[in-house]
Amino acid sequence: MGNVVLQGVRKRYGAAEVICGIDLEVKDGEFMVFVGPSGCGKSTTLRMIAGLDEISQGDILIDGVRANDLHPADRGAAMVFQSYALYPHMTVAENMGFSLRMAGVSKQERQNQVGRIAEVLRMSELLERFPKELSGGQRQRVAIGRAIVRKPKVFLFDEPLSNLDAALRVNMRIELSRLHKELGTTMIYVTHDQVEAMTMGDRIAVFNKGRVEQLGAPMELYNQPANEFVATFLGAPRINLIDRPANSGAHPPHQALWHALAATAPDLAQRAALRPEHLMLAPAGQGIPAKVVLAEHLGDVSILYLRVDGVGDLLNAKITIGHQAQYSTGQTVGLAPDANWALTFDADGRLLTR
Repeated sequence: MGNVVLQGVRKRYGAAEVICGIDLEVKDGEFMVFVGPSGCGKSTTLRMIAGLDEISQGDILIDGVRANDLHPADRGAAMVFQSYALYPHMTVAENMGFSLRMAGVSKQERQNQVGRIAEVLRMSELLERFPKELSGGQRQRVAIGRAIVRKPKVFLFDEPLSNLDAALRVNMRIELSRLHKELGTTMIYVTHDQVEAMTMGDRIAVFNKGRVEQLGAPMELYNQPANEFVATFLGAPRINLIDRPANSGAHPPHQALWHALAATAPDLAQRAALRPEHLMLAPAGQGIPAKVVLAEHLGDVSILYLRVDGVGDLLNAKITIGHQAQYSTGQTVGLAPDANWALTFDADGRLLTR
């Protein structure tokens, strides 16, 4: 079992409240991702679950047991940090088996357990090496193996891949997802990388200023964000936001774009939004006029940054392969937004029902 429940959890440093009353349940066997910008409280929340930071108010329950006053070693949680924190004078096998040695486990049993975990992590050939002989990805595997060998109820990951290069991060995402399926153990994973959140999590908790803005499955949050913060944080390139025109005399392209997106929205709508993949380009001479400010050709897709008369911010359009060669910087194009995917928000940034 590895059920984790947070009830009204708050954290204060003096007069400053950094966690502002979080209610959250992580189900047994779930891969939960905490995502949000730097300083939003996601790592602090993870550390409170681990017992490394005290709770100012509220309760944390692990498998129904109040864990507030339990020592970190007694909570059944194992944490993997951003830094590998391996002992340089110990081999991989000794690093992985260190907690077992401290617990008085026999040498033979330590070797057996470390060997089994090394097979799961596909690193049996590394057991006799020292940390300095390993790559960054291999070191992170050792740190994960050291956590697994303790047989915890809950794994806690605090941005474990942030020190790796892009290619290694992709490989380690695959490995961690595979590991979760094989072990079936509850995992809580902290990251500021939305790609990691969207590709790894069963559910995502989006943090902002010490609060959880929204909790749900990745595509649920992507397609139905609760507010502007969630809409703008998830998705790359960023979602396009179009403010309601201030008056009827606003620039015609701005008016046309607004009415295309907010035609069916209630009068409360103050801002409309559309993902870049739903901002289509019209045939020549048609659509809402826009100028290409920058075209980024990425192989399978191109990202166009577009200026629409009367709209303050540049708009983003994601164009699939087969079309990108037609567009270049300075060119005038026509936009054909797919209003079926449009979102609208009220003056407080809350999503209005479509």
